[in-house]
Amino acid sequence: MKHLLAVAFLAAVAGTAHAGGQANSIGVGVETQINEEAGGLSVNYDAGKFHVGGFLGFHDHADNDENNRSEFDIGARFFFHVHSTAMADFSLGGSIGLASIPTGGPAPAPEGRDAHLYLEPGFQIRVFIASNVALSFTGGIVIGTLDANRVDIAGQVDGLAGIHYYFF
Repeated sequence: MKHLLAVAFLAAVAGTAHAGGQANSIGVGVETQINEEAGGLSVNYDAGKFHVGGFLGFHDHADNDENNRSEFDIGARFFFHVHSTAMADFSLGGSIGLASIPTGGPAPAPEGRDAHLYLEPGFQIRVFIASNVALSFTGGIVIGTLDANRVDIAGQVDGLAGIHYYFF
């Protein structure tokens, strides 16, 4: 209940925001794909009618045997703004992400890597809690290819949403 009151207060006292940030603005933040595996630090470019961005992630999973168990993630997103209000927008588009996942057991087993490629068509809702700070929530279909081998219909509602600060 306190969180709802805080959001209502911010919406009431904030000045008029430009949905989707402002055209030609850059946003920096973090985001994760729906698959919950690929994500990291991200940069978005908001063109007004759409936003496009990319992310880069690194996860160190070093084990006690000093095997290199690091994971690398890279990806891109594109969303076209179908509907916008002063404090939010609804977009259709999708993302593509590649996660390089370590495989193999403890030493001396040889270590390999799996390549998980995710294609995620879907929708995104961005809510501006200030004129230049956006929370994003994404839903859609997860298509795992290469070594990922899966299909899901899912969304981010458990804290894996993105957040971006826009400079304009």
